[in-house]
Amino acid sequence: MKDLKEFNIPFIGLKEGSHLFEYQIDNKFFEAFQFEDFNEANLKADVDFVKKNTLMEFSFTINGTVNVPCDTTNEPYNQEIDGNMKLVVKFGPEFNDEHDEILILPHEAYQINVAQYLYELIVLSVPTKRVHPDVLNGSMESEALKRLDELRIKENKTVEEEISTDPRWDKLKDLLTDK
Repeated sequence: MKDLKEFNIPFIGLKEGSHLFEYQIDNKFFEAFQFEDFNEANLKADVDFVKKNTLMEFSFTINGTVNVPCDTTNEPYNQEIDGNMKLVVKFGPEFNDEHDEILILPHEAYQINVAQYLYELIVLSVPTKRVHPDVLNGSMESEALKRLDELRIKENKTVEEEISTDPRWDKLKDLLTDK
């Protein structure tokens, strides 16, 4: 986490009110977390920090692209990312981050590092199933898709016709058609 000092927000010297912090996030950010799922990242993060008398509010917003492999074809593509998250910071006797949206810092704290919250927001904003846009519109040409198409189960009407039924049941079918 040494590489993430730029994400420290020293709130002790800031006046009450709203403050905006902007960050440009690339692969170096994810290397600090040893996260290698993204081939390339180009994200802009805005942290709107509101300092109040007894608490602080953070509003995180990220947008940009991450280059990820497609789950179907393994072809890399740029996935658009948009996400936002809110965090309330209160002060207490000891550090407590058990709640998703509330963080309790000790009274003697003078700064907060927002890198972990930005990391979680980015990773959770990526769709769980990553599909290349060309696969969705049908214009993707790749060996993986060709092989999947070859292995697709094709309907055979001749197989259905070959299945013979018991002649007793055929008589019952006749009763339905006689109406």
